Amino acid sequence: MSFKNKTVLITGASRGIGKAIGLRLAKEGANIIIAAKSIEENPKLGGTIYSAAEEIIAAGGKALALQCDIRDEEQVQQTVNKGAEHFGGIDILVNNASAISLTNVEQTEAKRYDLIHDINVRGTFFMSKACIPFLKKGANPHILTLSPPISMDQKWFINHLAYTMSKFNMTMIALGLSAELKKYNIGVNALWPRTTIATAAVQNLLGGEKLIKMSRTTEIVADAAYYILSRLSDTCTGNTFIDEQVLAAEGITNLDKYAVEPGGKLYNDLFV
Repeated sequence: MSFKNKTVLITGASRGIGKAIGLRLAKEGANIIIAAKSIEENPKLGGTIYSAAEEIIAAGGKALALQCDIRDEEQVQQTVNKGAEHFGGIDILVNNASAISLTNVEQTEAKRYDLIHDINVRGTFFMSKACIPFLKKGANPHILTLSPPISMDQKWFINHLAYTMSKFNMTMIALGLSAELKKYNIGVNALWPRTTIATAAVQNLLGGEKLIKMSRTTEIVADAAYYILSRLSDTCTGNTFIDEQVLAAEGITNLDKYAVEPGGKLYNDLFV
């Protein structure tokens, strides 16, 4: 499936996994709408919508950098409308933007709870809603949400209940939309990594440099996303994919190139 001239809107694409997916699809000639908040670089995080746009153009794609706080429904709608007008439509939405907070219930303030649910759940819901009219007209249209398979095992809830609720809700949105949009041949799926991924969030919030060395690069998720989005949208829908499984289905089983530290021990992701 060619991505030449197809338009992909990616939330949180100024850095990390979102930017990696943008770069991967840009190599195939895609137009990338970068919908993220960062217009000035934070030294701890790195990257802005503008620096990401430059990299995407250098990789062979076209880019449109649009500042967007997905907690704001008006900004979401304006971003979708501007992107669709600029490129003539939207074929793919990648719900990547997400906030993380691994606090237990006692340590979770209302402000923190609202932040992760406003971004992860509300943002995903209303960004998807805004894109649906354009996806209905898209070529092989997909929605891909970065969220884990749902499990009711208590081990996934203990010590970070608010965050788990938000990520499972993102997957519920994907599964619900898969059924709701099937008649329009819009494929809706979720994708999650088996191991931790070397991102600013992992370094700053989870385990520092030690965990980074036990992680894989963002390219593994980007490649998995590429293969999912290459599949026919009328049949590839309603799945909660793990990156390794997607690559294995494509005959890619040697994943050494994705390791930050080749041959080193890998750390399983939170929900796997």
